[in-house]
Amino acid sequence: MLAVGLALPIDHVAIRTATFPAESQALWDAIHDPALARAAAGEVETEEIESVPPKLLVTKVVGEKAFGGTWTFEIGPAERGSTLTITERGEAYNPIFRFVSRFVMGHHRTIDAYLSRLRRRFAA
Repeated sequence: MLAVGLALPIDHVAIRTATFPAESQALWDAIHDPALARAAAGEVETEEIESVPPKLLVTKVVGEKAFGGTWTFEIGPAERGSTLTITERGEAYNPIFRFVSRFVMGHHRTIDAYLSRLRRRFAA
């Protein structure tokens, strides 16, 4: 694991887009719900570094030593609601974590879990 992790790049990009049956403001309000953020990210602390309501939000991981990066949330119109594109620009500083992130967890895992929680919220 260590040898492979050392050979992997520190940074990665993971992107997912989903459509929701909600207006952009409702989607904006949902991505600002601290409970949803905690459920998706666990104990990872983030801060907002850019905000253009209700279209664009960029958050950055703070206080972590093994990994870092940003999530960019882009909300756009859809025929029946809104689309949300989440772009993760991640960095894994520890080579073991790079290996786990790439081959065990997958770079899209946290985004997929977050989108799943949002889908449940708007399915009701």
